[in-house]
Amino acid sequence: MTQARQKILLLDNGREWGGGTNSMLELLRRIDRNRFDITCCFYYNYKRGEGETIESVLNAIGIPVIFIPQRKQPVSAKLQKELLRSLLFFSRALKKRVVDAIDRRWRVEPNASRLRELLVQDGYDTLYMNNQPSTNVEGYLAVADLPIGLVQHCRIEPLLTPQLVKMINQRVDAVIAVSHGVNQTLRDGGVDAARCFTVSNAIDIHQPLPDRQTVRARLGLPTDSFLFGSIGSLIARKSTHHTLQALGEFQRACPQVNWHMVIVGAGPELHNLQQQAAQEGIADRVIFTGFRNNALDYLAAMDVFVLASKSEGLPRVVLEAMLVNTAVIGSKVVGTAELVDDGRTGLLFDYGDTARLCAHMQALCQDAALRQTLISQANANVKAHYAIENYVAGVEALLQSVVKEPSSHV
Repeated sequence: MTQARQKILLLDNGREWGGGTNSMLELLRRIDRNRFDITCCFYYNYKRGEGETIESVLNAIGIPVIFIPQRKQPVSAKLQKELLRSLLFFSRALKKRVVDAIDRRWRVEPNASRLRELLVQDGYDTLYMNNQPSTNVEGYLAVADLPIGLVQHCRIEPLLTPQLVKMINQRVDAVIAVSHGVNQTLRDGGVDAARCFTVSNAIDIHQPLPDRQTVRARLGLPTDSFLFGSIGSLIARKSTHHTLQALGEFQRACPQVNWHMVIVGAGPELHNLQQQAAQEGIADRVIFTGFRNNALDYLAAMDVFVLASKSEGLPRVVLEAMLVNTAVIGSKVVGTAELVDDGRTGLLFDYGDTARLCAHMQALCQDAALRQTLISQANANVKAHYAIENYVAGVEALLQSVVKEPSSHV
């Protein structure tokens, strides 16, 4: 007799392709199709470089995808939000609460209704949400009284309110945290510890690795200079402006050093960052590549990778930098600080402390022995603890654990 497969609807309501998307795809490429029957549900068919869409990638790996079209918010609702923002200027918390209430009526509740229809009509066993609780409220509403499992994959340090925590504890079966730090934030915020599980992000440690000098030549990057770099969406949270500020200080402190900075990524902060580079007097040394699919090649080309983010979950890009033997400097935030053991596997600085960031840049540029020591220890740590097989097995076990009753799907 054929064993029943667990029928799972995976919800991802994001608008852009980020690290969480890549982690999700790594899981879907490897998950046991004999045990799990997964359909993805998206709101937006978002794109990345070279015309690739999330739909085309999912189709290529044999995962069906459903899109829930998003209706435009009525002008009246937009005007209401603007009016309330003006009237409640004195209280940020109250302003957010009333705006969230309007969004819930016009966006969250209609999506919850459509999700519920999908879950019931197609007989799903589990709703698996790929984000954080505050952005997946519709999922909690959709399954409120349905006899199906609910799994939340929390991929970044979550934003929690008492109302949200109450909703989580009333309904969720398992919250998967991508790092111990994210797990701690959930529990500190009041989420039931018995529902919180850590399955660390991971990467393919067996993949072939590019050669630094070969990649630099092929990509047209400077082959004779010390290369700093960053990879990620050009959004405020990534704080690339702090990196550029530190590089301005670095240039003034070390005018004799031949260096460049390559910034791989696209996003709304691009123009501001280009202007900042010019103001810092380093525009001729900063290379903006736009989005690139071959991030690992760019990481391998760098001497030092810098991640200055305000918040993270457990950044895959840091793991990848460590795998390709590139030294890492990171802000001391949840997730990054879990991977970067300061002085052993990389260097940390307090978020926003650009003077310290600059000092780390100088240290790694000028001390090859220190750089090599950090690289060797980081590489060994990644290979010992962050193999993709562990990540897939951990998620599979938790998905299987939440089935409410024997499935009839074969």
